[in-house]
Amino acid sequence: MSATPLLEHLRGLIRADGPLTVERYMDIALWHPQWGYYATHSPVGAHGDFVTAPEISQIFGELIGLWLADFWQRSGAPDPVILAELGPGNGTLMTDLLRAAATVPAFRRALRVHLVEASASLRAVQTRTLHDAAPTWHDSPATLPSGPLLLVANEFLDALPIRQFERQADGWHERRVGLDVKNELTFVVDPARITENLPDWPVGSVLERRPAARTLARDLGRRLALQRGAALFIDYGYFPPAPGDTLQAVARHERCDPLRSPGAADLTAHVDFADFGAAATAAGAHAWGPVSQARFLKALGIDIRARRLADGKAAQQQAQIESGHRRLLDETQMGTLFKVLALTGGDAPPPAGFD
Repeated sequence: MSATPLLEHLRGLIRADGPLTVERYMDIALWHPQWGYYATHSPVGAHGDFVTAPEISQIFGELIGLWLADFWQRSGAPDPVILAELGPGNGTLMTDLLRAAATVPAFRRALRVHLVEASASLRAVQTRTLHDAAPTWHDSPATLPSGPLLLVANEFLDALPIRQFERQADGWHERRVGLDVKNELTFVVDPARITENLPDWPVGSVLERRPAARTLARDLGRRLALQRGAALFIDYGYFPPAPGDTLQAVARHERCDPLRSPGAADLTAHVDFADFGAAATAAGAHAWGPVSQARFLKALGIDIRARRLADGKAAQQQAQIESGHRRLLDETQMGTLFKVLALTGGDAPPPAGFD
């Protein structure tokens, strides 16, 4: 493990105060203002560390744009309406979404675009990509203006830091990040038992909680119940709840050790959709799903759109369209692991794509 400024910073924190929670380790590794991953990397895209669905196919964003337009029309067509994206990446999803929204002119005119993005480097990319949309940026969803809201978050929840707990013979203990005899980062277990009510899972089980996701779900649930609207979350995760260590690191499109190069790799963990939906429901929203990404996109007409997009194109373009279409839907790629959950407020109509 090569010594980097962030690694030395983490070692100093551990020596001074003891092992860090996994939550705090992730937060520092991703968001340290000088050495964190998002301060030093442009992660999304073929030249970054990972590729998201909007970069795979323009159809993904277009269908979400039409999903929003449909919900807006059936909800009374409020004007204006806040359109917010959490973690917009390179701005590709919002670009495709707005192009589809323009097919419903009244909807496009009603939209006021807001982006929640904490990374200065990604804001610079979004400024170029979305110049014509005249977006307003926010560090947190808490500062979004009031009023009817349409919110989209693709691969946002998975990057929110998690806590991890390990079941031992005497009960649950929290996992932490400490130092081994060689002064390298390693996982350790807090000797103190956890007294909160956790599931009665077998010894050796690992349980994950995501406090920031619960807070977001609770805040959105309250807002949607009072001010109307919908929120759409697409991410990889599981439903129903299940034990497992899902913390992972990705650099240059390859998996790596989450503790090996803090600040040089993206850190994520699978989303517990049941926990997220329950927090939003308890706050007053209605949760729909989750359903698989494949099921959701098929319900919105991805097969028809792909055929129309490929019609008349050169053979190479047709192959690219088909490859992207297959990657979004195939159960061995993104179709099943990725899931979609919607939140609505008040007496909103059932959103498209959910039973």
